[in-house]
Amino acid sequence: MKKISLITKIFIALILGITLGLVCKSINLVFPIKMLTTFSSLFGSFLSFVIPLIIIGFIVPGIASLGNKSGKTLLLTTIIAYVATITAGFCTFLIGSKLLPKLIQGGILLDQNKVDVSPIFKIDIPPMMDVMSALVFAFILGIGLSSIKQSSMLKVMDEFSLIVGMIIKNILIPVVPFYIACIFAKLSFSGEIFSTLKAFGIVYLILFSLQALYILAQYSIAGALRRENPFKLFKNMIPAFLTAVGTQSSAATIPVTLASAKNNKVSEEIAEFVIPLTATIHLAGDTITLVLTSMGVMYMNGNTPTFGTFIPFIFMLGITMVAAPGIPGGGVMAALGLLQAMLGFGSLEKPIMIALHAAQDSFGTATNVSGDGAIAMIVDEIINRRKVKTSSEELLSDNDLDFEAS
Repeated sequence: MKKISLITKIFIALILGITLGLVCKSINLVFPIKMLTTFSSLFGSFLSFVIPLIIIGFIVPGIASLGNKSGKTLLLTTIIAYVATITAGFCTFLIGSKLLPKLIQGGILLDQNKVDVSPIFKIDIPPMMDVMSALVFAFILGIGLSSIKQSSMLKVMDEFSLIVGMIIKNILIPVVPFYIACIFAKLSFSGEIFSTLKAFGIVYLILFSLQALYILAQYSIAGALRRENPFKLFKNMIPAFLTAVGTQSSAATIPVTLASAKNNKVSEEIAEFVIPLTATIHLAGDTITLVLTSMGVMYMNGNTPTFGTFIPFIFMLGITMVAAPGIPGGGVMAALGLLQAMLGFGSLEKPIMIALHAAQDSFGTATNVSGDGAIAMIVDEIINRRKVKTSSEELLSDNDLDFEAS
């Protein structure tokens, strides 16, 4: 029997949640919605408890493992990937700030508070530390461990990362569709759900356009450096693009991405180093998604996103999602802490962000993977030019010595 994908589960959950909310609204039946709200409250408390653990579990091994590698290729690849990611984020903000206010009705989500659908009971699960403390701790520990050779603590953190990954894969991701159904049942019961869905459609239309433009920009740069047709270069990456759409995981797509990069004449040495590395540190597709959807949610909530707020958010987003798990939904799970701490997202906004991200995760991952191929070509071209330049300088030096000897 074919396994149902996460996207399919999300869509089924949305339909069931909205239908239940509308039915209960039409017959004025509040109790089922209160039951669902109670579950969403309990799960939301558990999610808030886990967020700092996710941050520590992903960031510490990610930074420490990067520090254990050495060489100019690592530094060059990391800089290009990070600059590409944050550039995508800032361009998304600038375009979103121009288009979204004209297309989205403000204060849609605020209308959801008209009817009392509060939980029947609550259980608070306070996190062991707040999000910013977890971020600072993770950076300090990750940087420190990167300078210690054969660290036993790094092995502990790697195992802790595996535990966090299992929590996400075996608990959070399976329960997320039901969690989203609960939230949208509440939204459709107490507010204008169709206005909200219309706003989501507008966000997706802009989002897919931005992801396509990002891929075009990267391949235009790679094509210009190599003096080749960018569309021909991207054509060779289509197998990796389609595989990413199916797997929703940059890590699972690595073998196909490697083969596609080599078809674009990337040297084997560069391809086998850059592609696995960028699969974990280059997440521009997720960055575009998270920036635009968070802006959309803020406008829907009657707030205006400011450049001052999003500057640190985008810079931190590029770092926080380093080594995000190679499972569907991993990117947004890793970013929940930032959404909470830096944008003030709460129990209503976070599940909406999960739903918005999950519904396009295939294309976000495909954007990441396509960019990995472009970065591999750019790194390969820069390294090869440096080698040619070094060889030329050595040859000229040898000729000068021969001339002086004669």
